[in-house]
Formats: sequence, C-alpha cells, structure tokens
Amino acid sequence: MSIAKVKLIDLTSNLNNLDRILMKFIDIKGFHPVPAGEIVEKVHGLTTMASENPCTPLLTELDEIERKFLITLPSVEERDEAIGFSDMMDEMHAFRSQLETDTNEINELKKHVSDYHDALIQVENIMNLDVPLDDLFASEYIKIRFGRLPNINVEKLRFFQNKPFVYKSFSHDNTYSWCMYFTTEEYKREIDNLFSSLFFERIYIPDFVHGTPKDAVESLHEEIDKTQAVLDEKEAALLQFIQTSTPKLSKFKGKLLFLNRFYEAKQYVVGLGDKFSISGFTEVKDVKKFKAAFKEFEDIEIDVNDAYSDRRIQPPTKIKNSWFTKPFSVFVEMYGLPSYDEIDPTPLFAITYSILFGAMFGDFGQGIVLMILGALLYHYKKNRLGAIGLRVGMASTFFGFLYGSFFGLENFLDPVYQLMGLSGKPVSVMDPNITMTMLYLAVGIGALLIVIAMIFNVIQLIRKKEYGVLIASHNGISGLLLYGYIITGIVMQLLAGQSIFNWWMITIFVGLPVILIFLQEPINRLFHEEKMFKKGFGGFFVEGFFELFEILLSYLTNTVSFIRVGGFILAHAGMMLVVMTLMNMAGSSTSWLVLILGNIFVMGLEGLIVGIQVLRLEFYEIFSRYYIGNGIAFNALNK
Repeated sequence: MSIAKVKLIDLTSNLNNLDRILMKFIDIKGFHPVPAGEIVEKVHGLTTMASENPCTPLLTELDEIERKFLITLPSVEERDEAIGFSDMMDEMHAFRSQLETDTNEINELKKHVSDYHDALIQVENIMNLDVPLDDLFASEYIKIRFGRLPNINVEKLRFFQNKPFVYKSFSHDNTYSWCMYFTTEEYKREIDNLFSSLFFERIYIPDFVHGTPKDAVESLHEEIDKTQAVLDEKEAALLQFIQTSTPKLSKFKGKLLFLNRFYEAKQYVVGLGDKFSISGFTEVKDVKKFKAAFKEFEDIEIDVNDAYSDRRIQPPTKIKNSWFTKPFSVFVEMYGLPSYDEIDPTPLFAITYSILFGAMFGDFGQGIVLMILGALLYHYKKNRLGAIGLRVGMASTFFGFLYGSFFGLENFLDPVYQLMGLSGKPVSVMDPNITMTMLYLAVGIGALLIVIAMIFNVIQLIRKKEYGVLIASHNGISGLLLYGYIITGIVMQLLAGQSIFNWWMITIFVGLPVILIFLQEPINRLFHEEKMFKKGFGGFFVEGFFELFEILLSYLTNTVSFIRVGGFILAHAGMMLVVMTLMNMAGSSTSWLVLILGNIFVMGLEGLIVGIQVLRLEFYEIFSRYYIGNGIAFNALNK
C-alpha cells in the first residue's frame, strides 16, 4: 500500500552502437523511459534522435487493407528477414490494386445477379400476358414502370387518386410491395416524380429479354445461371489470391510491427556529439535485470541514481495497493495521481470511504445484495465500480447488523441478537434519545479524519523539507495545534466535564498558531531567503486578515459538513420506514411486492446519493488538506 521506489537510470554509449542497443532496449520490461524532448529543451547543445517513422504509412496501408477487404493478419513480430520499405510498399500497392480490381468485378457481377432476380420477379408477375415485352415497352402513348414501393407508403397513394395513373400491386413481403404503374406520355414526368417522392424503386427489364413474359423468364433464368457461374469463378480466384498472398503480408506486418517499436524508441534517445544517452526509471528490484540486459556491450555506461538526482525530470508514480484498497484508486485518480514524493492516499481513502458509506447506508440485507451485484459486475465485466460495490457492501452489511435493519424489517434480526446474549439491536437508529448522539458522533468522526489528514500533511512536508509551510500552514503544525486543541477541549468538556480552556493554554495553542498562520507567506519567504513583505506590510495585512478569517471559518464548515453522515443514517431509516408503512397499507396480497420495489427504489436512489456525498467529503474535507495529485503515471515501455 505505497508508491513503488524507483531509480533513475542513465544509459550512455557510442552512436555506432545505437541500433544494436535499441534492439535490446525495446524489449526491456518495467522501464519508464523519459522522452528526449524533456531533456533537450532544458540543456543547450543536446539533440534528439527522433525522426519520421517510415513504418507508419506502411502499417496504415496494411490496416486499411485488412478493414476494407476483411482480411485478418496475425500481429506477430518478425525480426529475421530483411525487407526494404520501398519493396514492401510496392508489393502492398500491387496487392491492394489487384484486390480492388477483382472486388469491383465481383460486386458488379453481384449487382447484375440481383438486378436479374428483381426483373425475374416482375416478369413472373405478368406471366399471364401473351404480349411481347418489346411491344409493351415500345408503346407510344402509354408508359409502364415496374418496381417496388415501401409498404408504409402504399397507403399514401390514396391521397393522389385524382392523378392520371393506374397502380397495380402484384405481391408484397415484409418491406416492399412489388408493383407496376402506367400513365400517359403527357404526364409521365409528373407521375414519375410523384412515385419517386414515395421512394419507388424502379426495376428495369434487361435489354437481352425479348418475346413474351414466358420467354423472358427463360432468358432471365439462363442469364442468372451464366452470371452466377462467372461470379463463383471470380470469388474462388480471389480467395485463392488472398490465401496465396496472406503469408507474405503477414511477414510484412510482423517486420513492420517490430521496426515500428524500434523507430518509436528513438524519441527517447538524446544525442551528445558522437555519443547518445537514454534516461528513464525502473523499480529498485529491476535495476539488476536492466543492467544484465546490456552486459554483452563493452563500451556502455549505466549510471543508477536516486529518483530526484536530476531535478529536470519528474519521477513517475507506480502505485502498489492491496486487494482491498486497489479498486478505490479509480476515485483517487479522478482527483489526480500522487506525485512520487507524496503519500499514497488510496489506503486511507478505501478505509474511510467504506466506513462512511456503510454507516450512511446501513442495512444488512441491502448490503448483501450490493456485495453480490458488485461481485458479479466485477467478475463478468471487470468493472472497478463493481469491485468497490463489493467492498462498501461489506461495510453496509456490518452497519446494517448494528442497526438491526434487514431490508427495512427492524425486528428480523432480533433472534440473532438473543442467541448472542444481547437484549436487542446494538444501535436503534429510530430511537429519538440517541439522535443527537449520532449527530455528535458523526461530527466527531469528521474531526478525527481532518486531524489525520493534517498529520499526513505534516509528514509529507517534512519529507519535502518545506519547513516554512510545515510550521505556519493551517494544515501544518500550527493548524494541527489550533484545531487539535479546540477539538480536544470540546470533547473533554462534553465527556468528562473538564475544561482545558484557560488563558495560558489559549495563548499557546490558539494565539501563537493564529499568528503563525497569519504570517505563513512571509515565514515561507524567509525560509527561501526572500523579502518577507514584497508589497509592504499594509497590503499584506489587509489580504492576510481576510485569508485568516476564511481559514478559521473553513475549520468550522469542514467539521460541521460531516453532520451529513448522521443525517443520512436517519434519512435511510426514514425512507425504509415509509416503505414499511406502504407495505402494511397494501395488504397481504401485494405487501411483498411493495417491499421488493421499495427496497430497489431506496437502493438505487440513496445508494447513488450516498456514494456521491462520501466522495465529496473525501475530496473537499480530507484530500484538500494534504493531497495535491500532480504526479505522472509509470508507463513502462513493455508491461
């Protein structure tokens, strides 16, 4: 449950070794390389070896071939055979050109077959006519159109009954009505436009069709068979061509995938005259493996230094968390990834989020359902929210047992308590005598979490050696003394009746911290050997006074904000009480249905609201006191 310790590695060698070393480098696992641009722009005289990647257009070409022609090439790297880029491009272009030519011919033949089938349907519809089709279409005064009309538009023809056309439907399927219409030469343009607006698809009888409809049917069947035979032959030839060419294309792809990684790796190479260097980070445990990978090279230097030895480069963050806390990193990353020298907030977040959610959403039965749903969602969908649901469901189940609530049935668990030797449920949420106690306890838990957050911040500031902020910050030692003293005094007064509020303790634990907080900026400048009051004391005093007022007010508002925890405990119990009341009103026949639907409604509505409210408490009341979250992720070259 921490941030992995890393070392900064600088690899340096002669330029004539670059290609050989890069061949090894691209296979290194667990190494986070630093882009050369981050170093070159900060140091004069250095150059970057990054250049245009010749593999990119070739891989793009291959990808287009695979997608367009539905070819699947294996993504297995090929290193052995040397193939020139221009040769690969020429062969790929030739292959694609042949594919496009053959595919276009096949598509054209398929269109012919489809058109002939449509024409066959229409001719079969007029088989009873003993009139040559040539005479039918050569009519000087009557114009005939065959085709199909969408079924949804057939009914619309009644709006055009006054138009000069005759419509005849032969048959219909689920989508179209196969039909014909005819009109006069004078009105053909108007009627054609009318049917076109109704999405009429005209079907043309091919020119080779002559004679009566019976003769035409025979001609069409003959032409369809002939065209289909050519089509089958073309498709078989295309398949054979693809099968023959695929091994070579697969080899091209494998070679390009390897070379692509090689050229991409050049963006991490820094030129130093006749030498080059590669910098990056690896975990402490992987340092020996990194050195061992390059042991065959004699003229190579590998320097291993602390993560912050080069202040130009920010160390990356690799978080290591336990089974329980790992899923909660999705919420932490929403706020920001911790920097390398920060405390990983995920463990504290996981524990506090689960406890607060469980307390606010305490129901034994609903907690079990939440656990099951979360487990199923994570198992089948690998969704981290499902894993979080499993964990907060555990907390809801625990608090639900304390509250004695089982899907809103407040007495269901009483036999269990009796077996345990208890007189009743440990916490009776609906008892008005403990309402204020719960609200006080909620505020107390909030105060404790704020104190913990301040302690984390103090530890973090000590590690960063920011002593000015450490001493005078409202989340540093001064703030911890002030807030801790006030909270301790209030607790002792309420629980033990003892007061620690006297003039000398107030002077030490209130007066002095308030003065230090007020002077935080000047004190911090003093530690950095800068002028304390850059704009004069007057301007600082006015600005500092209002900032101090806002800080003191934030202590109060942040603490009172946790009263919502107690409020949601009561709200959940109240909502389930409404469900129970409705169930009793519904009667025995439908009461269980009301109970089930009521629980589903409460789980959906309140579960979402509680989840958001706890997240708000974590971000605004806790994270804001010690967590910055401006880190960069550890992205290894190879996972």
